[in-house]
Amino acid sequence: MMLIPTHHFRDIERKPEYLQPEKCVPPPHPGPVGTMWFIRDGCGIACAIVTWFLVLYAEFVVLFVMLIPSRDYVYSIVNGVVFNLLAFLALASHCRAMLTDPGAVPKGNATKEFIESLQLKPGQVVYKCPKCCSIKPDRAHHCSVCKRCIRKMDHHCPWVNNCVGENNQKYFVLFTMYIALISLHALIMVGFHFLHCFEEDWTNLLQAYGLTREGTAEARISLHEKKQPPKVSSTECSSFSPPTTVILLILLCFEGLLFLIFTSVMFGTQVHSICTDETGIERLKRKHQPRERRGSWKSVKETFGGDLSPSWLNPFSGPCDPKPLRDRDWVRQAASLSDTDNTETTEEQSEERKDEDSVEVTDE
Repeated sequence: MMLIPTHHFRDIERKPEYLQPEKCVPPPHPGPVGTMWFIRDGCGIACAIVTWFLVLYAEFVVLFVMLIPSRDYVYSIVNGVVFNLLAFLALASHCRAMLTDPGAVPKGNATKEFIESLQLKPGQVVYKCPKCCSIKPDRAHHCSVCKRCIRKMDHHCPWVNNCVGENNQKYFVLFTMYIALISLHALIMVGFHFLHCFEEDWTNLLQAYGLTREGTAEARISLHEKKQPPKVSSTECSSFSPPTTVILLILLCFEGLLFLIFTSVMFGTQVHSICTDETGIERLKRKHQPRERRGSWKSVKETFGGDLSPSWLNPFSGPCDPKPLRDRDWVRQAASLSDTDNTETTEEQSEERKDEDSVEVTDE
């Protein structure tokens, strides 16, 4: 029977040499605790820079176009503090999501010595990733950008230049929430700016230049007699010219509306994944593997770090400390294999039985 290209590619990955633990190089020594995690991906780095640029652009327009020129100091101070606080939390969450290890599986641990140390029983299997030569625990998936297997991998997000996984999902949720809030806040301030400021100060500005019907004749006479340009009131809405201000505000509206929709959808998707204890990859693949599902509230507490408290909104406090992987976390029952995987790996598994106890090393 002819295989389609996708199956053919998977057959190549499942050749016996990929299943031999002797081919794996021993894992490198772990780095010091607190070592920064950073993915060297050109597209992801560019997206991260664009994200910061857009937030800083919004800061510039909000402060120098709308708040600082305003005559209502209470309005300017309150909105300036709120907007800058939300922007700071958004950028802090972005940094934590980008620079935190999402839950990478030790690379190259699929060695013969490690597999033998697991003391597999009949009917038990371990999944080996042929790309990074790692033993994959349950719910781990390989990321082609990070080039590592990630525990509870939801997806790889180029905007944070990192995978969203077990250890940094909280920071990604906070990042999407704070970006949505500053986008909504900016749109509201732009609306107030058009309604109140344009009606009063810009009318005075146009009158000063004689651009209204009533003031055109008077302005011409005044200019002809005094031979000097009109003086514009210092109480105008913006220190920029009206066309420049309009362009800056329209761009801010477009940016705010676009990111409000995008981040709100991402925030809702992530909250749904946490509450249902199902990652985005699991939802797409629909793998109904028999495993213990945590209650929605328990999953939320583990993701955000303990019981409900203000620390949930703090990007500088981490989620619950992940428990170290035990030997049984690396092992799965052969019955948990999906029908597709059974069909594609039956021949290879039968050739790769390690001993008379029917121990299997399965490529995934």
